[in-house]
Amino acid sequence: MTLVARDLAARTAREWVQLLAKYRDPSTTRSWVELGLTLVPFLGIWALAYAAMHIHWSLTLALAALNGFFLVRLFAIQHDCGHAAFFRNRHVNDWAGRALGVLTLTPYDVWRRAHSIHHAGSGNLDRRGMGDIMTLTVAEYNARSLRGKILYRLYRHPVVLFGVGPFYIFFVNNRLPVGLMKAGARYWVSAMATNVVLIALLTGLYLSGGWAPILMIWLPTSFVAAAIGVWLFYVQHQFETTQWDREGDWQLHDAALEGSSHYVLPAVLQWLTANIGVHHVHHLYARIPFYRLPEVLRDFPALADAQRMTLLESFANAKLHLWDEKGRRLLTYAQARALRRQAA
Repeated sequence: MTLVARDLAARTAREWVQLLAKYRDPSTTRSWVELGLTLVPFLGIWALAYAAMHIHWSLTLALAALNGFFLVRLFAIQHDCGHAAFFRNRHVNDWAGRALGVLTLTPYDVWRRAHSIHHAGSGNLDRRGMGDIMTLTVAEYNARSLRGKILYRLYRHPVVLFGVGPFYIFFVNNRLPVGLMKAGARYWVSAMATNVVLIALLTGLYLSGGWAPILMIWLPTSFVAAAIGVWLFYVQHQFETTQWDREGDWQLHDAALEGSSHYVLPAVLQWLTANIGVHHVHHLYARIPFYRLPEVLRDFPALADAQRMTLLESFANAKLHLWDEKGRRLLTYAQARALRRQAA
């Protein structure tokens, strides 16, 4: 065991939470600066893409795709608002999150509730179903009918998971408080108010330029951001050595630390994704603003080294689909078949 590994193991997950508490306070000035550094370029690139429609459609699409990354960063800020981590005042967090939700196609109050459920049960095999990517155990998959196995394979296929899925989630599913239909009026208000403002913005775009800005700028920008967002969420929890347990063995802080990855991205991508790759620290202490996460890694090398995954390494995770409860690792279908043959 390396010195870094021993340092990580020397403290329990609960002890790590206590150490991280000092990083939770946001800087109001820094938060507004980060918001401005994201929103201003986003609107500026939008304007350039609009002007580029009079030059060539390919330039417009390229700018729209680029702007998808800035929209991801706006979503990350909305995400911090949902954790009351971006501003000191809870009401400012909430209203900033609601406003950004129109751009990210994500009703803030609906998402915040679903995301809190994700944090409260991440890595718990008995609480799957909301705010996560459906993941079966090897035994559950083997027990399925041929039709059930085919449907699961379709769901987990990269084209569906990172193409069809993002479109469905952000453009269709988010238009209603799915999963919270009977949880109270506030979630309906959140979804419908977001829809009304979104329709107003799209109507303004149509009146100013017809269908072109909607189809060539708004739609590609939103879809690129949605696809990137789903991919980030996937690799943050779907990797070989992630952690899943049944209710009796599951522990919140252990699951947060060991069941979330540290996605090490190039500096530009790390900035554009607002350090969301430092996900194991985020799950351990969600109240830490994203711009303070690098401080944590600087001060605690053990956390910087835990669950490290580079951009190149992350692509292999798209082949992992089934959780092996006995071997405690995420497997490919081929590996699961090999286990079944060995058992037979």
